[in-house]
Amino acid sequence: MRIYIGHSKKIDYKNELYEPLRKDNFFNNHELILPHEKDEFSSNSREFYKTIDVFIAECSDTATGLGIELGWAFDDNKKIYCIYKKGKKVSGSLKSVTNNFYEYNDLDEMVNVVKLIINKEK
Repeated sequence: MRIYIGHSKKIDYKNELYEPLRKDNFFNNHELILPHEKDEFSSNSREFYKTIDVFIAECSDTATGLGIELGWAFDDNKKIYCIYKKGKKVSGSLKSVTNNFYEYNDLDEMVNVVKLIINKEK
């Protein structure tokens, strides 16, 4: 399964998303796409979103680019899930692309929420 993890560049995504997800062996059985893992700028084109199976958006902070990506995934009929840190207010406009929202308390719980989503999609 090809899982794309979208996020705002405002967060510490290397430590708060990428590292915890890459440390967990569960993800070795899936293609986990982390857009800024190899460089600072995502090179994903519009056509790229047609190749993914699931879009998981970390929505604790707003981001115009993330909103554009979500719109493309929605247009391509991709399954979309939004995850966010407890206490954060997510944009109400996200409800126009998904009803799947998951709150998490810490990094361990974030990893478990992503696993839950993937297992749900199997």
